[in-house]
Amino acid sequence: MKEILRDGFSGFSGEFADLRYEIIRSTQIVFRGKDLETATRTVEQGGGVRVFNAGSEGFATFSRPEDIKNALAEAERLARISKPKEEVHLARVEPVVKDFLPDIVKDPRKISLEEKVELIRRYNEIALQGGDKITSTTAVYKDDEVERYYISTDGTLVREVRVYAGIAISVIAADGSNVQSAHISFGDQRGYDTVLNRESDVEEAIKDALDLLNAEKVDKGTYTVILDPEIAGVFIHEAFGHLSEADHVYRNEKLKEIMVLGKRFGPDFLNVVDDGSLRGERGYISIDDDGVLPERTYLIKNGKLNARLHSRLTASLMNEKPTGNSRALNFQYPAIVRMTNTFIEPQDATFEELLDGVEHGLYVVGALGGQTELEMFTFSSKKAYVIENGKIGKMVRDVVLSGNVFETLMNIDKIGNDLKLHGGLGGCGKGGQYPLPVSHGAPHVRIKNVVIGGK
Repeated sequence: MKEILRDGFSGFSGEFADLRYEIIRSTQIVFRGKDLETATRTVEQGGGVRVFNAGSEGFATFSRPEDIKNALAEAERLARISKPKEEVHLARVEPVVKDFLPDIVKDPRKISLEEKVELIRRYNEIALQGGDKITSTTAVYKDDEVERYYISTDGTLVREVRVYAGIAISVIAADGSNVQSAHISFGDQRGYDTVLNRESDVEEAIKDALDLLNAEKVDKGTYTVILDPEIAGVFIHEAFGHLSEADHVYRNEKLKEIMVLGKRFGPDFLNVVDDGSLRGERGYISIDDDGVLPERTYLIKNGKLNARLHSRLTASLMNEKPTGNSRALNFQYPAIVRMTNTFIEPQDATFEELLDGVEHGLYVVGALGGQTELEMFTFSSKKAYVIENGKIGKMVRDVVLSGNVFETLMNIDKIGNDLKLHGGLGGCGKGGQYPLPVSHGAPHVRIKNVVIGGK
């Protein structure tokens, strides 16, 4: 296949062009209530060609390898039509010639469809047996094999295979008009083991949904909060990670004034990282969609803004270096600057040390969703517990955290030693490309003066 693609790509004489070709094989199984709703296997394939010339880009897609030359000509035509604001050339990188293949002990591609159906059926049956107040369940299994080829006119020739597997379970509990839900999701590139032995997680979701029926709404106010690794990871991804994507910064004059390298954004012990080279994580990549190898990028180091995430284009525009963060959802889309595995580095505090000294606070667990607008954020948690005099107390619900991300980062008081990264079946959305596989994470994090909405 590499030779066929390379031959179709030959003859280009412009400044730069690259080609991505993908074969995506997917399995999905969905139970809703007692019924098996779908069990499907699909194959999708195609490619995209980009032509770059002095700051202008053209992008065209194709379905069959024999259509490459037509797509290349169309991309060239589009690049000539475009009128860039300034002449710029892609940052140079060393070419890569290599095959990147997964190293998986239990490969989901070798597991029968029947076995996968029985696995997710079992999890769904556990959820259905949660009691009379469990009114609805959804259980999803999904795996993807992405066989991907990347070829560029500066000498890169890569074949890689990424294999994802994951599950998602949701339960809804009701007591009259009081309706509560709980959701779990696990997914990464470690293989079929990721989805096995999740019975206790399903049981915890049932318990959460039922406990939320009896939980009081949180009292609004300003609290010292301890964020668990999931919501702390969502916070750093959504509220800060997107601000670190260089295409956002370059186009936004206000962000340029805010995101100044060397500026203090947190205490000395705060380090925020994006690292696409973490093998097995959902956001792992062998090489990005500009032909750049992933690396560990410290966005915040020792409390100060240290770097931002770049494609080859944004690196050139801002006179910085590429970081391996040019990514497209699939071959149908042009690559843009995206995160990979984004997290807060651990420090040395135990969970008990985080609790110590909190007279009246909240332990906030899990993330339901939220929104950001530049430096302002609002997030909802799955559940929370009141902290009184260093002890965890009753569960509360409808917890909404809001504030300014930079003030919140400065208010980080202590960071735990228990880093966890979370992938799941979802992903990140940007520019109409969703869900891009990413991971986010953190240890437990203690933050002062967090505004909580509630009753």
